[in-house]
Amino acid sequence: MSVSLRDLLDAGVHFGHQTRRWHPRMKPYIYGQKNGVHIIDIQQTATRLVEASRFIQSLAARGQTVLFVGTKRAARDIIAEEARRSNMFYVNERWLGGTLTNWETVKKSIDRLNFLIKSRTDGRFDGFTKKEVLTMNRQIEKMEKSLGGIKDLKSLPGAIFVIDPKKEHIAVDEANKLGIPVVALCDTNCDPDGIAYVIPGNDDAIKSIRLFTAAVADAAAAGVNAGRSDAAVAARFTDGEADGGLEIVRRGTAPVEAPPEA
Repeated sequence: MSVSLRDLLDAGVHFGHQTRRWHPRMKPYIYGQKNGVHIIDIQQTATRLVEASRFIQSLAARGQTVLFVGTKRAARDIIAEEARRSNMFYVNERWLGGTLTNWETVKKSIDRLNFLIKSRTDGRFDGFTKKEVLTMNRQIEKMEKSLGGIKDLKSLPGAIFVIDPKKEHIAVDEANKLGIPVVALCDTNCDPDGIAYVIPGNDDAIKSIRLFTAAVADAAAAGVNAGRSDAAVAARFTDGEADGGLEIVRRGTAPVEAPPEA
């Protein structure tokens, strides 16, 4: 996804918060102020977005995952949509403390959720009373709300992408404790400390949130596709002692069986 300075301006990326609400550590990314509102330097935004996108693409190409995090109302739907589009994972409701730092316990809850969903799909709920089925369906609904975006996540993510690290400070703190890189859209009221890839920009406007989230999702998807292409490069070996020779092909998808001999 190519993002121009005009795209950034049209999305209102340059509008920061009121000057009285600023965080001093964001000073390097501020161009100036107008009518009591800080104006973000979009030249830096463009540069930082490219750096962050390259990192995300490289990470995804190595088979690692990205966890999209955005629980504020303006970000929820966008976070879920773009994470799904790039085959990544997301948290768009309340962040559960310990999602990263207490992963093994959270994984047990995820396993429980997946078990209940599979049981319902397989018809195993049929042997329960209506009241029991209602209870289990409510449990699924509640767990889906907090764990639905990570129910297929098998291990800790390689990085997290955050909309508004001030609001998502618990997620950022957990990632920092575990050495998981954080990519974040940071408005002028955010503390960029602990953010590996700062993308300075408006983290409240829907157009701005969508632009950056889509860009990161595109980078992740491109990385996944590149990784699949690399894995599909054939490495062929011939064993002279084997009957008919031995051919080993490494692929990103399941191996294709040879057709039967005529």
